[in-house]
Amino acid sequence: MAKPIIRIRNLTVGYNFPLLDRINLEIQPGEIVAIVGISGLGKTTLLRTIAGVIPKLSGQIVGDIRARGGIGYIPQRLGLVRHASVYHNVELGARCGVKVRTDSGNLLDWSKRKSVVIRDCVAQVGLSDKIDEPIRRLSGGQQRRVATARTIAQKPQLILADEFLSELDKENADSIISLMKNYVNENQCAMLLVEHHIERAEQIADRIIDLSEFEIKSPAEA
Repeated sequence: MAKPIIRIRNLTVGYNFPLLDRINLEIQPGEIVAIVGISGLGKTTLLRTIAGVIPKLSGQIVGDIRARGGIGYIPQRLGLVRHASVYHNVELGARCGVKVRTDSGNLLDWSKRKSVVIRDCVAQVGLSDKIDEPIRRLSGGQQRRVATARTIAQKPQLILADEFLSELDKENADSIISLMKNYVNENQCAMLLVEHHIERAEQIADRIIDLSEFEIKSPAEA
């Protein structure tokens, strides 16, 4: 059996107090896992913890994913540079994930190779006609597609996505779901996503995990 992309052992996450407790999870190469649960449960906090944005309270996160470019993160607020173009935003992903190295060591060769990667990723999300547009001129759904292109340009081992399908109509959501399923399978990376819509979670994921069982409950709720 292949080595898991990530192993989570007895993980507790939160800020000043725990939200989710004793999470155990393994994600295999080529696998997409969706996490669901009510709002305020700690789903976003879990992703942020795995991404290294906030520290874990206890437990272990094991995997060869901490190296530069190993984790691709699509947060709810996307983190796009609003005044910059689609091309520039996707380039940020390519810079992070693709090694600046060619057989000849020629930086011009690298620049050409990077440009091909960027344009291909933008085309895959259907935004070639917007490649020179600044992010601020795009709709919310188009911005989410840019964030997806930025992530696949990075070529990470693990993709973390927080409601990345929101603001997309059914046609575009179906297209992005197909893209990500194919991408994860072909590259044998892994994906962990938060999704409120159970139908979309079922459409994209190989497994669905309800985090309600890991929630910290007060004595009145228990």
